[in-house]
Amino acid sequence: MDQAATLRRITGHKKATLDTMPKEKPVISKHKICIISITSGKGGVGKTSIAANLAYLLARMKKKTLIFDADCGLANIDLILGLTPKYNLYHVLTGEKTLKEIIINGPGGIKILPSSSGIQEMSNLSIEQKLALQDQLDALHARPDFMVIDTSAGISENVMYFNMVAKETIVVVTPEPTSMTDAYALIKILYQRHAKKRFRLLVNMVKTQNEAREVFLRMAQATNHFLNLAIEQLGYIVYDENLTLAVKKQKLLAELYPNSPSIKCLHEVAEQLCEPTQKREDDGVISFFN
Repeated sequence: MDQAATLRRITGHKKATLDTMPKEKPVISKHKICIISITSGKGGVGKTSIAANLAYLLARMKKKTLIFDADCGLANIDLILGLTPKYNLYHVLTGEKTLKEIIINGPGGIKILPSSSGIQEMSNLSIEQKLALQDQLDALHARPDFMVIDTSAGISENVMYFNMVAKETIVVVTPEPTSMTDAYALIKILYQRHAKKRFRLLVNMVKTQNEAREVFLRMAQATNHFLNLAIEQLGYIVYDENLTLAVKKQKLLAELYPNSPSIKCLHEVAEQLCEPTQKREDDGVISFFN
């Protein structure tokens, strides 16, 4: 039985058990939460910067936003923001802290769920740890409108898991052939092995809109021909020299240079994510915030 099926079976059994218990009072009111994974097959494509700046822009649009640094073994969201959290996800999964106790405030009103760096066992979470994380998220009373998950790059079990949780899977790719090849491999595995059906491509570090269109067409042709899968074009982000300056200052580009070319592109992406859409079939294989 695969990992997703195991988790569904365990969590399903848990729900059935709870349903048989006497009902005392309502626990947490239902609140629709959009869970977005920012993911990539290859590292170095700007995924973490996109996740952090996107969360900031969503918060500026009056959306309660939680960013989860899900690169559990080599987390760096706090680093690019110049933050030094005392506790992180490791302390939650070892039972030392609750999720509520480790969430910190970030720029623009975003909330940050920091993860660990340099702890090897965190790079491959066990089923028990994943269930513990689900329970902790379910217990949060202050629920966000958006949860932005910054996954690690590649096709590890953690990457698969956090993409299975997401309702919106945003695959970041650059014009480099290795980036496109690795992005295709990620999509293939998520689609064929984990039943993900919807992918939105975000092309980063392009010089022009035409270059972004060429990258999308190449990716779309490959997934359509070999996987019989149609992917969606979410947008593109132009190369921006201001990003290097922002990283050195440990500040968000959207905070320092809100009118920079790449932030204007990313703002269009944020607006798309906030647009009311027709009800779609839930593409999250595993549920957070039950």
